[in-house]
Amino acid sequence: MRRVVITGAGTINALAHDVDGTYKALREGRCGIGPLEIRDVDRLSVKIGAQVRGFDEAAHFNRQQITLYDRFTQFAMIAARQAMHQSGLEISGELADRAGVVFGTSGGGLTTQDENYRAVYEEGKNRVHPFIVPKLMSNAAASHISMEWNLRGPSFTVSTACASSNHAMGLAFQMIRSGICDAMLTGGSESMLCFGGIKAWEGLRVMSHDACRPFSANRNGMVQGEGAGVFVFEELEAAKARGAEILAEIIGFAMTSDASDIVLPSREGAARAMAGAVRDAGIALAEVGYINAHGTGTAANDRTECAAVAEVFGSHAKNLMISSTKSMHGHLIGGTGAVELLACLMALRDGVIPPTVGYEAPDLECALDVVPNEAREARVEVALSNAFAFGGLNAVIALRRYSG
Repeated sequence: MRRVVITGAGTINALAHDVDGTYKALREGRCGIGPLEIRDVDRLSVKIGAQVRGFDEAAHFNRQQITLYDRFTQFAMIAARQAMHQSGLEISGELADRAGVVFGTSGGGLTTQDENYRAVYEEGKNRVHPFIVPKLMSNAAASHISMEWNLRGPSFTVSTACASSNHAMGLAFQMIRSGICDAMLTGGSESMLCFGGIKAWEGLRVMSHDACRPFSANRNGMVQGEGAGVFVFEELEAAKARGAEILAEIIGFAMTSDASDIVLPSREGAARAMAGAVRDAGIALAEVGYINAHGTGTAANDRTECAAVAEVFGSHAKNLMISSTKSMHGHLIGGTGAVELLACLMALRDGVIPPTVGYEAPDLECALDVVPNEAREARVEVALSNAFAFGGLNAVIALRRYSG
């Protein structure tokens, strides 16, 4: 089977509007969660989130593009531009037919949907813009990325709640490894920080009102974020032939279904996904040094994930470093795995393990090394990125430090 590497990365999120800024924030343990600045925030009980602040759409897009791009698509396009610029990949000729995009999102154009429901139901308008449907549809980001870079191969959207990005990136990896494609743009984007989006999540009663504190005994829920992460995946030999800088190698992927409960996570399902990714990578359990945890900051998720790690890794679990960067950039739902993959790249390339910030008190059911509050320098050869979604849908990606 062919080997698959990452040659470009891009992001915009609550921590920064680019990759270098995001790495800096992760190293510093900076938290991007703060008071929400959205319409009708006074009608919400949850008033915090990890918003992308200081964002000016007109600085990135022309008027026609703004008419067509929901906020989640705008984030996706910005991150894709960064990734393609870093990669230096030129897509033309035969490569265009063997290059595509697999993208993850959960809410899609929820901001557009929220704005237009308000216009019709609250303001009594009888017309909406003719481009509302193509603006709010979940495949909008994938379609616009494919058009922008002439990606004529498989291009589609994956929507599996909080595992969307990992499923998308895992499928992109498998397509290149199997020979279906030679290059893929992949990742995820989300922008659900609007009144309707937050109000819906309030009903689940899993949201914190003050902070995201994964694995800490006094945690009280998750905090939503927004943004995007996009990567260029390529077949190794092609990347080497054109002299591309290789950021890391994708070596394994596994996905499982709990098939048990729509919201409560399963230890067994999470464990099978992690074990499957390690098995697919063809490595020993002891080679894994860091896990970017799903780590939402809810008791059910944190404890289930820690139990699954202990089951899979046995005595090696005590040697693992595990952190939840959602404590800093929030939970981007369908886009979260893409931003978290950046944390894995930083661990592998720079030897910096991002912390779990906000950690205040140990939980005996999460008795693992969760890298509390401060980043740590450590050499890591292999990292896992976990995503465990509502609906019991699990996706785990394994990456290895590339050394030539």
